[in-house]
Amino acid sequence: MKVLLHPTYFPSIAAFSAIVQHDVIWEAHDNFQKQTYRNRCYICTDQGKHMLNIPIKHVGGNEGRQKYSEVEMENESKWKKIHWRTLETAYRTSPFFEFYEDDLKPLFEGPETSLYQFNLQAMQVLGECLGIQIPRDETESYEPVREDMLDGRFLVDAKKQIHTDFDPYSQVFEERHGYLPDLSVLDLLFNEGTNSLDYLRRQPLSFLNV
Repeated sequence: MKVLLHPTYFPSIAAFSAIVQHDVIWEAHDNFQKQTYRNRCYICTDQGKHMLNIPIKHVGGNEGRQKYSEVEMENESKWKKIHWRTLETAYRTSPFFEFYEDDLKPLFEGPETSLYQFNLQAMQVLGECLGIQIPRDETESYEPVREDMLDGRFLVDAKKQIHTDFDPYSQVFEERHGYLPDLSVLDLLFNEGTNSLDYLRRQPLSFLNV
C-alpha cells in the first residue's frame, strides 16, 4: 500500500523504514510549520543527542503562512558548512563514514535555496547510498484526510513521540550515552553501512496503522 509522507531533512529511521517498505507519495501542498522534521534532524555527537536545524527565511507582513514548497533556506548563515563539520566530528570514527562521505558532502556545498527540493535531493542521494530508487511522485493538491493510502504525515512532527520496536544497532558513543533510538537515518548509515537496507526492511511499522 502507498504511504503519504513529508520530505524531511535526513529522515528519522522510522520514516525511512516506511520509505523502504512502501510506495511513497510526497506531500507537496501543505503549509510550512515550525518544530518539525522538515528542517531538522537528530544525530548523536560526543555530547549526546544533537539537533541539526536548517535556518529558513520567514515571510513577514501580510503574507501569512508559507507553503512548504516555497520556503527558502537561509544560506547566508553558512549552515551547510556547520552541519557538515558537525557530521564529520560526530561520525569520523564510525565504521562507514568514509565510505559515504564523497556521496553526501556535495549536498553541503551546493547553491540550492528551496528547502523542499533540497530535502528531496538529499533523499535521492541516500537512496543511491542504499542502492534503492527513491520515489518522486507528489500530491496534486492538499487533502487533510486520505483514505486511499496510509497517512504517515504525522511523522513530520518533531514533538510527537511514536512507539517503535526497532532492533538496536551499535552506535559510536553508545558506551557514553547509551543507545539512542530513531535518530536520523544518517546515524544508521554511518554505523551499519551496507547492512542498513536490510535493517530498514525488517523493522515493524505498526505505528503507521494508528
